[in-house]
Amino acid sequence: MSSSNISFILHKPQMSENIGACARAIKNFNFKKLLIVNPKPVFPNDKILATSVGAKDIIKNAKVFLNLEQSLSKIDILIATSARFRNKNIKHISLFDLKKIDFNKKVGFIFGSEASGLSNNEVSYADYTLQIPSNKLFRSLNLSHSLIIIAQTLSCLISVKKTKFKKSNKIKSATKNEVKNMLKFCIKNLEEQNFFKNPEKKPIMLQNLRSIFYKMELSQKETRILSSVFAGLIKKVD
Repeated sequence: MSSSNISFILHKPQMSENIGACARAIKNFNFKKLLIVNPKPVFPNDKILATSVGAKDIIKNAKVFLNLEQSLSKIDILIATSARFRNKNIKHISLFDLKKIDFNKKVGFIFGSEASGLSNNEVSYADYTLQIPSNKLFRSLNLSHSLIIIAQTLSCLISVKKTKFKKSNKIKSATKNEVKNMLKFCIKNLEEQNFFKNPEKKPIMLQNLRSIFYKMELSQKETRILSSVFAGLIKKVD
């Protein structure tokens, strides 16, 4: 398990102070990668740098993206943090379960905005959702507090010996980007066949499709096979 494989993603953060505090928390536990999606404040700014204290290098090297999909291009496993249990067919894990994650892959932890957290649409990109145990009557945690709890847990996991996953070296896991491209190909073909006949239902159908494919832990070969299947089905319909 390597800290270099772990990224922390802030999705639409609203407060400069929280961004700076998150950078400080990342450096506290010897992590380096901060990704920011569509921040509300100008990035970087004086408040962010001030609250980051000695973690200005984390701010300097942070990457900013216009949308969530762009930020996931180099992520293999995405874990969405959420204060509430989602009524979705997705794997829900606890802090204790993090030891089961294969950190030889590129793993991203995504945190929602301070006001509204992550929407179901954003969660649909994730392989897992993670809920930090807290007061059932008051679950909402500050953004930087949530991040520091997870960072500290990961730091402890790195320091203990990990049991390696047994898998053939010939099997190459698909990256998030490869799954995204396969999914885009599938959706494009479905749109050409007028599959999404009801515009109002299309967003939730897309959420469900993403959720299905992103949590399957596909190999590169499997994504190619599925793309061929989708292409073949469309030709048959034609």
